[in-house]
Amino acid sequence: MTRVPKANWAGSFHYGFRDCLYPSSVEAVREVVMRAPKIKTVGSSHSFNAIADGEVALSLADVPIDPVIEGDGRQVSVGGHCTYGELALFLHGHGLAVHNLASLPHISIAGAIATATHGSGDRNGNLATAVSGLEIVSGDGRLVKVTRGDADFAGILVHLGALGVVTRVTLDVQPEFQVAQCVYEGLAWDKLLANLDEIMALGYSVSVFTQWGQQAGSIWVKRTASAEDWPADIHGATRAMVNRHPISELDAQNSTDQLGQYGRWSDRLPHFKMGFTPSNGEEIQSEFHLPRKHGAAAIEALLSIRDKFAHLVQAGELRTVAADELWLSPQYHRDTLSFHFTWVRDQEAVNAAVGHIEQALSPFAALPHWGKVFTERNIGAKYEKLAEFVRLRDRMDPERRFSNPWLEDVVFGSN
Repeated sequence: MTRVPKANWAGSFHYGFRDCLYPSSVEAVREVVMRAPKIKTVGSSHSFNAIADGEVALSLADVPIDPVIEGDGRQVSVGGHCTYGELALFLHGHGLAVHNLASLPHISIAGAIATATHGSGDRNGNLATAVSGLEIVSGDGRLVKVTRGDADFAGILVHLGALGVVTRVTLDVQPEFQVAQCVYEGLAWDKLLANLDEIMALGYSVSVFTQWGQQAGSIWVKRTASAEDWPADIHGATRAMVNRHPISELDAQNSTDQLGQYGRWSDRLPHFKMGFTPSNGEEIQSEFHLPRKHGAAAIEALLSIRDKFAHLVQAGELRTVAADELWLSPQYHRDTLSFHFTWVRDQEAVNAAVGHIEQALSPFAALPHWGKVFTERNIGAKYEKLAEFVRLRDRMDPERRFSNPWLEDVVFGSN
């Protein structure tokens, strides 16, 4: 029986695929692409919109990931469908690490970089910034290889599934490092607003979790190994003495270890353990990125309308991401503060809430995460490099094999 993807991992978006093809080699991928009038690549199914939807799906699940250390130990090459959790296990055997991880280690590398998925940290770029090489099957079945410094490199990484099928990725690596995290609870809104930059710079990776209630919430500080002591409080927020879950009412067993205990980078940088269902599992997600300089004003704008969305929030999260050079990255030429929302699974109510949030954030040049829920159309027009990306697509997929109505509406502005 053909294994046809039915829904995303959270069951909140249902695909329209009638078939799914499972080639077992890169050569077979090329043959499938050349035969298919329309096809969409599916990975770990962690998107919350129709970016990867279509009639016929292509999965690389049967293609070996074949990880290899290259560049005198400075790079790793691996199948694009490898998850970050699988990659971390391989790298551990070689004493190596990548620079950062998203909150979930369950996501595929190719899907993460295609949508500019990220972790947190003032100096940490999104996950695509670690890529130094890429192999991608274009619309005519060619295996295109690009490396950092090539003319199209900055445009091809965050490609939204519109350029081809990523078969292999080369990532920069570094020596394995230790990370510890502590949670500080009871942060007041006035303290967050007055000290936002200082709070977000407290560690290698920092998140502020909030349910948009009377208190701002909690600070999750992740530090690399150092001699610094963990203070008892930070701007009035006190250190938690037990492990916490980002969704405050859930048990912390699925969360990565806290309490200031150092451990492997891959066991601390994500919020959730690889072997467990992440987050709640029954949810919808949205996220918006805006320039850091607007952070406090944007928080105040959302506080002024929280009656329109807070009742739907399971968890909110503030994170920082460093600027980059990638054409369709929300961090293109700007350090950003991201506003993440994990919603209850009520699509109609969430769409209405997101509309209010988009309106409140519109003065701050906010851009949505490409793989999550938003309601604005023609988002591509907000990217200064869209015209160059369109020309790149014209060369790589002139017959629009990898397109779908969502991409034409949201990215390319077709009606």
